[in-house]
Amino acid sequence: WTQQSLFQRNVGAGDDMYTAFPPHKVIGNIYYVGTKSLAVYLIVTPAGNILVNTTFERNVPVIQKSIEQLGFKLADTKIILGSHAHGDHQEADAMVKAMTGAQVMALAEDVPALQAMMPGGKPHPVDRVLHDGDTVSLGGVTLTAHLTPGHTRGCTTWTFQTTDAGRTLNVVVIGSPNVNPGYQLITNRDYPEIADDFAKTFRLLKSLPCDIFLGAHGNYYDMEKKFARMQDGAKTNPFIDPEGYRAYVENRYQAF
Repeated sequence: WTQQSLFQRNVGAGDDMYTAFPPHKVIGNIYYVGTKSLAVYLIVTPAGNILVNTTFERNVPVIQKSIEQLGFKLADTKIILGSHAHGDHQEADAMVKAMTGAQVMALAEDVPALQAMMPGGKPHPVDRVLHDGDTVSLGGVTLTAHLTPGHTRGCTTWTFQTTDAGRTLNVVVIGSPNVNPGYQLITNRDYPEIADDFAKTFRLLKSLPCDIFLGAHGNYYDMEKKFARMQDGAKTNPFIDPEGYRAYVENRYQAF
C-alpha cells in the first residue's frame, strides 16, 4: 500500500463523501445520518438534539433527509459539535446554525482554523469555546471533549454514555488519529510540536474506556460491515466493539 492509498482506504474518497449512507440507529439514542465516508451523528434527547459534524455544505440536504427518514427534525438541533477543523467535517456549521439556531461549540485550539473556514464568505460561528475536559450537556446527556491533537491542533474526541437494554455503555467518537499524506512530523515549522501532540493523543486514546466505537469517518470502525450485520439480524449489536477500538488505535499508533 502507498501512503495515499492507505489514507483513502481509511477515510474514503471521491463520491463516497457526498453519497448518502442508509440512516440508522446505532444504539440507544445515537443515530447515523452521514454519507458513505463522512460520519455525522445525531444524539437525541428530550430537550432537543446534538449534531456531531456537519460535513460539506452540499451535504446538508442529505443530512436533513436522513434525519427526517429516522423520524426526527433538523430544526430540533440545539448543539453542533465537530471532530476537527477540516472542511469535510465542519464546513457547513454556519449553514446548519442558520437553519436551526443551534449553538456551535469547539475546542479553543481549533477555533483559528474554523474561523478561517468561510464558505461563500460566511463567518464561521463559534458560540462556546471549549477546553480539554469540558463537558456539553443537553437533556440528560453529557459529552466530554478530549483534546486529541496532531491531525489538527484542536482535534476532538468525544466521550459520553448511552443505555441499551438497561445497560450503560461508554461511547467514544474518535476525532482522527491519522497522519495524512503530506504531514511533516519532524522539523515542522508551522506545527513544531505535531509529533509530541500525536504521541499524547495515542496515550489518551489507549486509556479511554470504550464499548461503542465510532469516529469521524465510518471506515474507522467498519461501519458498512457492522451495518450489514445489523440488517442481517445480528443477535448482538455489532457496534459494541471494544476489541475493535483497541485494535484500531494500535493500528493507527503503529502507522504514526
